[in-house]
Amino acid sequence: MTGTQSGYRGQTIGLLGGSFDPPHAGHVHITREALKRFGLDRVWWLVSPGNPLKDRGPARLERRMAAARALMDHPRVEISDFETRAGTRYTAETIAALQQTHPGVRFVWLMGADNLAQLHRWKDWQEIALRVPMGVLARPGDRVEARTAKAAQVFRHARLHPRSSQLLGQCDAPAWCFVNVPMQDISSTRIRAHGDWARD
Repeated sequence: MTGTQSGYRGQTIGLLGGSFDPPHAGHVHITREALKRFGLDRVWWLVSPGNPLKDRGPARLERRMAAARALMDHPRVEISDFETRAGTRYTAETIAALQQTHPGVRFVWLMGADNLAQLHRWKDWQEIALRVPMGVLARPGDRVEARTAKAAQVFRHARLHPRSSQLLGQCDAPAWCFVNVPMQDISSTRIRAHGDWARD
């Protein structure tokens, strides 16, 4: 799927990374919104081996991949274990590996506004912004915090107006666009807390 294939050359592909532990309707919603808002040809869900910022590991990768495929049934969305196969652990490494593997593909990093608010905690976070445009979708309660986040301030000169969001994928990095969309107030953490997704 996300191996060394040339069939994606010339396309603009959004990258939604995460543990997807479990995947849920919120992931589906922001994926569909990203396809509409940012002029993307397709979106890849990058199901990570684990999140370096979290103390406890997620459920087995195979289980999370199967759940993601069952939930996200869309012809322009692919579920990928690229990070596991490439041996990358951090987002900046993953993006660099994808760009090397897929020359001629324009990638856009997708995230919720909550991730923008903590982006400065990520390893080599400025490299991420310098490598690919970033599409940020608002989640409940995160809008003000995200707009005043360190990453938003450092790269404020590179912010694209929401009315021009369709152009994001054609922009050279650094570039980012923050769009307000009706978001579903649901999270993997809450699902696990309710006991609806028992870890292995």
